[in-house]
Amino acid sequence: MLRRLYNRMLAAAEHPSALWILAIVSFAESSVFPIPPDVMMIPMILAAPHRAWLIAGVCTAASVVGALLGYGIGHFFFEQVGQPVLEAMGKAEKMDAFNTTFSEWGVWAVLIAGMTPFPFKVITIMSGWASFPLIPFLLSSIVARSLRFFIVAALLKAYGPPIRGFVEKRLGLVFAAFLIVLIGGFMVLRVL
Repeated sequence: MLRRLYNRMLAAAEHPSALWILAIVSFAESSVFPIPPDVMMIPMILAAPHRAWLIAGVCTAASVVGALLGYGIGHFFFEQVGQPVLEAMGKAEKMDAFNTTFSEWGVWAVLIAGMTPFPFKVITIMSGWASFPLIPFLLSSIVARSLRFFIVAALLKAYGPPIRGFVEKRLGLVFAAFLIVLIGGFMVLRVL
């Protein structure tokens, strides 16, 4: 099953709509969707390394626009949308403590969450809820997401064939490691 999905992702990388789908996933991940765009971005770059910068750019731009939506959800619609999302992630009871900490570490929180497997949507929604200043939020989102996606793109562009060979030989192991990192990010979120 994993092999079939991986092969589909590689085949879809050259499809004209692949970048649009990646943009939608990246946009949604920054505000409400639980799956990071890396799941789609990495196979796309492995299949078409000559498009690595374009793929990373689309991922970054869509993610930052999605971060603005997350900020808006937190700022304007927290009770209707933001709170249910955070409750689903088990974070509703820690909002007051988060607000205090976030006031002190806001830019760093956005930078760290934007570059790690930590669910970025939590920071975007909470930034809006805490009324974190929009310009620092936007600038730190641009920096964090650019670093994350362009570093991955640069590594895959430079070392793509060996990485692709490794991934293809050990697809189950790579998928399991990715799930561990993803679940680990959510576990860290539960602890915070």
